[in-house]
Amino acid sequence: MVTDYIDLRSDTVTLPTEEMLEAILHAELGDDVYGEDPTVGKLEEMAAEKMGKEAALLVTSGTQANLVSVMSNTKRGDSVILEAESHINWYELGGISALGGVFPITVKGNFGVPDLGDIEAVIRPKGLHFPETSLICIENTHNRAGGTVMAPDQIEAVSEVAKNHGLKLYMDGARIFNAAVAMKTNVKEFTKHVDNLMFCLSKGLSCPIGSLVVGSQEFIDEARKRRKILGGGMRQAGVIAAPGIVALEKMIDRLEEDHRNAKHLAKGAAKIEGITVDLRTVQTNIVHLDIAGLGTSSEEFISMLKAQGVLTLARGKTKVRMVTHRGIEREHIEKTLGIIEDIAGNLKGKKPRSSA
Repeated sequence: MVTDYIDLRSDTVTLPTEEMLEAILHAELGDDVYGEDPTVGKLEEMAAEKMGKEAALLVTSGTQANLVSVMSNTKRGDSVILEAESHINWYELGGISALGGVFPITVKGNFGVPDLGDIEAVIRPKGLHFPETSLICIENTHNRAGGTVMAPDQIEAVSEVAKNHGLKLYMDGARIFNAAVAMKTNVKEFTKHVDNLMFCLSKGLSCPIGSLVVGSQEFIDEARKRRKILGGGMRQAGVIAAPGIVALEKMIDRLEEDHRNAKHLAKGAAKIEGITVDLRTVQTNIVHLDIAGLGTSSEEFISMLKAQGVLTLARGKTKVRMVTHRGIEREHIEKTLGIIEDIAGNLKGKKPRSSA
């Protein structure tokens, strides 16, 4: 029975560093609902400065961040434009409709980037019969597209459309630091074109919990109210903020290692008969393997990997997602590639590599 897995399901499985755990132990605390937790205050100030915005708000998760932000940018009955494969549209239980009261309009993007003409085509005109469009949401990096980056000039182009129609532009920037590291540019080059955004602490940055919503002071004041409505008001939240401070100070640059490992994994897997990888999408730390050529389903393939000590997730009937993160070293990538090659060889009726 395998007890020590190579966990490639997500970068959410990262564990906090020793320094983060020490920071939690020694964090200065107060009641954050009263605005009295100094550690939270410091993290929020750091986040706002990093993103080039006026203010920030600590929330419990990326999903809560997106919901709080959409609600703070809209009023009930509005319509919101989303990329069809976006996290908000796929993985958040329809929260923007169920709780935010807004109507989603989706447009299909290319590598997660929506076409400007498609956006303009679905903006509802003001009138008696239509839910007024008030917000465009983008995602960077784009999860379902394979961790692809929406470049600053692409964001700027969407921003111009939003401005021309009097709309707000919000960015689900859960992995925005991955985008900045991949393009070797300051994160502010991405954020300066959006009205507001969020980013996660609990993915590649290795924190145990938390995300930040960032924007103007007026927007954050409204977001704080929405967070309270959703039950997100926290008390001694410095225990969450303390590792976040460490993350912003020390964990951003190391994301490049995850990207290198992802590319190594993708290139190695692409050489295995029966497996294809669109290397154009491997821009950050997410890899999608298409195993259609092996004559098996993604769920069956995942079970075979698990039996050999590798954890992954399905991305459709014949696609498997693997995500690199802190704790996954080059040796884990090499071992994973060997396991994949052996499984593929067995499925294709060949001798496994270990028996050659």
